[in-house]
Amino acid sequence: MRILAISGSARLNSTNTAMLRAIGAIASSDIEVSIFDGVGRLPVFSPDLEGESLPEAVRDFIDVIAKSDGVIIASPEYVRSIPGGLKNAIDWLVSGDEIVHKPIALLHASHRGDDMLAGLRTVLATITDRFAEDIFLRLPLMKLDPAEVLRSIETAENRSRVQAYLHAFSDYSRADAETA
Repeated sequence: MRILAISGSARLNSTNTAMLRAIGAIASSDIEVSIFDGVGRLPVFSPDLEGESLPEAVRDFIDVIAKSDGVIIASPEYVRSIPGGLKNAIDWLVSGDEIVHKPIALLHASHRGDDMLAGLRTVLATITDRFAEDIFLRLPLMKLDPAEVLRSIETAENRSRVQAYLHAFSDYSRADAETA
């Protein structure tokens, strides 16, 4: 199972990116988690740049989406909404078919952010027919530095929760692929 984990943050020391890296580090051997932390490096979406004019960074992003078996998204909330960089990344995907049947689930690193999560759920349910709304994990990691995030994820309780989440998403993704 190849999971692409997208961080919705453009921050260098993002809690969400650190959480995704930590989850990748403890994933079981049958689940490969790769991280995309480049939402801040994608150019602003414009339909004029699609097709043959597609920027290389966007082409690379779309390629990693296409090669994954499923996508996990972890994002902060900015002004009670989806961060602009993440929304921009999603906008680059809507004209193609790489995301339409791709299993997607959410992961969240804060006790807050419900407004952003509601908006993101609406967007994801619009762009894919395989949004796994019921597969969700929230970990209280806000304001921890990357080393503290890793230590928190490695605790027995969180490790167990993460493993259950990854396996539930893996099972969902495989079941959907078999019926597609």
